[in-house]
Amino acid sequence: MSTLCEIRDLTVTYRGQRIPALNRIDLDIVAGERLAIIGESGSGKSTLARAVAGLLPLGAKLAGEMRWSSGQPPLPGRDLGFVFQDPSSSLNPVLDIGEQVAEGARRHLGLSWKTAYVRALKMLERVRIAEPQKAMRAFPHQLSGGQRQRVAIAAALAAKPGILIADEATSALDMVVQAEIVSLLDELVREAGMTLIFITHDIALASGFADRVAIFKDGNLVESGLTGNVLASPSEAYTRTLIASHRDLATPPLIREAAP
Repeated sequence: MSTLCEIRDLTVTYRGQRIPALNRIDLDIVAGERLAIIGESGSGKSTLARAVAGLLPLGAKLAGEMRWSSGQPPLPGRDLGFVFQDPSSSLNPVLDIGEQVAEGARRHLGLSWKTAYVRALKMLERVRIAEPQKAMRAFPHQLSGGQRQRVAIAAALAAKPGILIADEATSALDMVVQAEIVSLLDELVREAGMTLIFITHDIALASGFADRVAIFKDGNLVESGLTGNVLASPSEAYTRTLIASHRDLATPPLIREAAP
């Protein structure tokens, strides 16, 4: 696998704050990989996701480098899809589901509205929305939380991006729906050969599918590596604490060789 992005010495500071939200981060993003960014609230993991996506708020100060193999950062919506934590706030309450999913395909793929609506329907079918034709005409408040998150995933993938970032996309859902959404994400990115960056506070949730994990604490990258290696032999006390806090954490997967 090839490296998509080399993150070097990345520091992000928000306006009015002296302590950086991210402190001199070095991390690689590898093409086709499922990378889990894990940490507690305030650890900097969502800041990293937004920095990679070019979605940091105005006033945020960024230092360091993000060197993309293509020579330029990915275009949000076209090259990079983003699934936010709360679909209730990321979906527009006054637009029907069909229009919201079709918009990305129309704008970024240059499709007509008619063709974009056909693609939107196929995407809803692909993320296993119940009664997709009916859902096309529905509004976000008429769907359950799990269904809204599936819509958000469909919208993020409508323009066929190469990278998908899911920022705490399962944290507002119950455990059964969480597992369904994670399984769906895993299936979709495998099928399309996409790169997935999965942001979560739940190391157990990530352990079942992530190729590699990066552990964050207080804006710092504590450790990173192949998932099986980190879970079987964590080098940092904080990682050991995270693992110990999940008694239901499955036996670590077999340690895999790094991709050539």
